[in-house]
Amino acid sequence: MRALVKTGDGPGLSLEDIPAPEPGPNDVIVDVVKASICGTDLHIFDWDAWAQKTVPIGMAVGHEFAGVIARIGDEVTGLAVGDRVSAEGHITCGHCRNCRAGRRHYCRNAQGIGVDRAGAFADQVSVPALNVFPLPNDVSDDIGSILDPLGNATHTALAFDLVGEDVLITGAGPVGLMATAIARHVGARYIVVTDINDFRLALAGKMGADRAVHVGQTPLEVIEHELGMVEGFDVGLEMSGAPAALTDILRTINHGANIALLGIPSGPFEIDWNQVIFKGLMLKGIYGRRMFETWYKMTSMLHSGLDISPVITHYFDADHFEEAFAALRGGNAGKVILDWSLPQ
Repeated sequence: MRALVKTGDGPGLSLEDIPAPEPGPNDVIVDVVKASICGTDLHIFDWDAWAQKTVPIGMAVGHEFAGVIARIGDEVTGLAVGDRVSAEGHITCGHCRNCRAGRRHYCRNAQGIGVDRAGAFADQVSVPALNVFPLPNDVSDDIGSILDPLGNATHTALAFDLVGEDVLITGAGPVGLMATAIARHVGARYIVVTDINDFRLALAGKMGADRAVHVGQTPLEVIEHELGMVEGFDVGLEMSGAPAALTDILRTINHGANIALLGIPSGPFEIDWNQVIFKGLMLKGIYGRRMFETWYKMTSMLHSGLDISPVITHYFDADHFEEAFAALRGGNAGKVILDWSLPQ
């Protein structure tokens, strides 16, 4: 089968012909139809320090996908060949304290599809049946391929009550954009999104932001005044990993407010802890999705009218993966989807 493989100790990926996976007794083999590129995949493509110490050379990568079950293991129940599915990309151990307590998203031994084990930028991918999520009929393959990052956005945005609240979202990457749509869908009052990318700030407006602010051009205090906010933001969602973004949140957020942190910084940085302590702020780190409560929440929101389709901006055949990665790296893109469906 075809697969995008990290073949050497350096930047780039190669489209290779590799053996198709065989299902274990508790696994399913999925024919990949659509797959989307994540920031993690860019790190792997660029072969940065994190990727070098994490990703095995010679392995197929990619973890955001939708497809159709082609084969099932002997012990698998509740799934059938032909089912349309996506999958939770974190494979948890099942035996640590958090797994046994039903908090699988906190598993200390989790492995990632396309990071620690063979991924979904391929004609087929093997997934434990426990991780498979059947797609409702009204969820397209395109949307199914971005349920993984939508789950990140959902986990972050629903970490705190947003109904009637004023929300600051720092970072208009695809996950921040989807969090914007969720905040609007669940009833936030005002949503302000900040970034340095004008293309993505324009997308933020389409996703429901009341203001999309280019960092450094308009102080957030001016935006607060224009919106009639007199006490600061009620909830902050930090999606960028930029130290200055958290500084902006801490400066403009109300006393007793809540901050969810999803963005991953490139290294340690200083925090004004006086803001955190004297304002009595709640900071919550977010990683991945709550398995599988987040998946049910996001599909329910899709059923009830949540529209995240504007975040998908580019489509490429899998054979043109280099153009796809270039589009994402260029910055004028939201989610970029690779089509793996074979010609009939």
